[in-house]
Amino acid sequence: MAWPEGFPRQVAAAYDAAARQLVLDWELPGYGVVPEVKSVRYMPTVDQDKETPRPKGQRRALYREVLAQCMLLVMCELFAADEYDALESVALNGFVDDHDPATGRQAHICLATVMAQRSVFTGLHLEQVDAVSCLTDGLRGQLASRPDELGPVRPARKPQDVGNHVVTHGGDEEPDLYEMDPIAFESLVADLFRAMGMQAVTTQRSNDGGVDVDAVDPTPVRGGKIVVQVKRYRNTVPPTAVRDLYGTVQDAGANKGVLVTTAGFGPGSHTFANGKPLELISGSELIDLLHRHGLRGRLGEGGRAARSPQPSPPSATTPPNDYNVLGMSWSGNVALDVCALVCSGNRVLSDDHFVFFNNLQTPDGSVCALPATHPDKAAIRVSFDSLPESADRFVLVAAVDPEANPDADLSGFTDACIRLLDPAMAELGRLDVSDGRPQETALVLGSFRRRASGDWDFVLGGKGYAGGLEQLVQDYGIEVE
Repeated sequence: MAWPEGFPRQVAAAYDAAARQLVLDWELPGYGVVPEVKSVRYMPTVDQDKETPRPKGQRRALYREVLAQCMLLVMCELFAADEYDALESVALNGFVDDHDPATGRQAHICLATVMAQRSVFTGLHLEQVDAVSCLTDGLRGQLASRPDELGPVRPARKPQDVGNHVVTHGGDEEPDLYEMDPIAFESLVADLFRAMGMQAVTTQRSNDGGVDVDAVDPTPVRGGKIVVQVKRYRNTVPPTAVRDLYGTVQDAGANKGVLVTTAGFGPGSHTFANGKPLELISGSELIDLLHRHGLRGRLGEGGRAARSPQPSPPSATTPPNDYNVLGMSWSGNVALDVCALVCSGNRVLSDDHFVFFNNLQTPDGSVCALPATHPDKAAIRVSFDSLPESADRFVLVAAVDPEANPDADLSGFTDACIRLLDPAMAELGRLDVSDGRPQETALVLGSFRRRASGDWDFVLGGKGYAGGLEQLVQDYGIEVE
């Protein structure tokens, strides 16, 4: 297989050393790659060519096939080029650079996404597979059902999620946002919103009601009034700022609230914002947006967002040999987020010890979310011997994804189990999990508890929550309200 001449090559990538995972955004060809004309026949009687149009359904199916083949080829080349065995897995998002049908603005629209482990991918016989079936069924990826209409899919992980491993744009000639005058910084954010097609003005310095920029999105149906708060921080924004923004949105009768910062957000902030009309823009995302819309800015000398210092993982390239993989499966089609908490008693050690969709590993690397392999739908890697000495519980929880299934509960969560796997992915045993119940949207699957001997025993969970992940993590000391 080889890349056709003229295919796009826009790429963004980041490497997660602790998880040995490469995360990429890869540009895919547009719908025009599949010709509208199915065949051309010369008619000698009139000395003309007669074109036969390609049926819309056939053209869409061919386009999906092209996208799936591109995704498989990218992963094939990546694993083949990995001479030093640095990749345990690849998280790949395929996008097209086109006008978003919802906003009319130019955007990167994700049409395909997949996470694949090397052991699974290298076991495929690519010359014999159906590309679409291989991507969506064999590798459990997602592919837009109508990519010609630019209906996006949700990436499991993006390069920005890796944090400081992402190479950001910017140079020494660009203004340092940390050193910028506060009023100038607010004006820059207003400029960004205007460059994104919105109406935006900065507010007066006094009696602004907690609003730094007033914006209006003119997009029909999904647009409306937006209140923007700007935080020029160097350390993680506290959850209280996100709660205050939500109150401002309600008081102002706005459709949406946006918090823009030069720093980042912890899991408590993301958990509180989940399912609410709030958007959190971190420093690295802000720099990317500025450059994408022709504006300038950097964050310090290195151009990156500051993060709280964190200890290095036990190994920068290889996970400890004594780890286990916990693979989780269940019946039903409800989309769930499976998360883990490292606790002392019933309290999580810190926000950073809550592993979920916006924090994929603990600071020491002892717990890490992994791409799942069949028959599992979620997977967590844990090195029990490397957990902090103060930790005596390792708790697994599941919650309905409110974006994928806004009206779902856990009544369809049945026949669930946890597979205990060794580093070679050989099954060591199975642990049964309680079924979900109607009107509950989050559930404690169970917890591993450290005994005096140092061994870890599994205790079945079963406690459910109607208030979703937000209510559940409050029981473990994470501040979300």
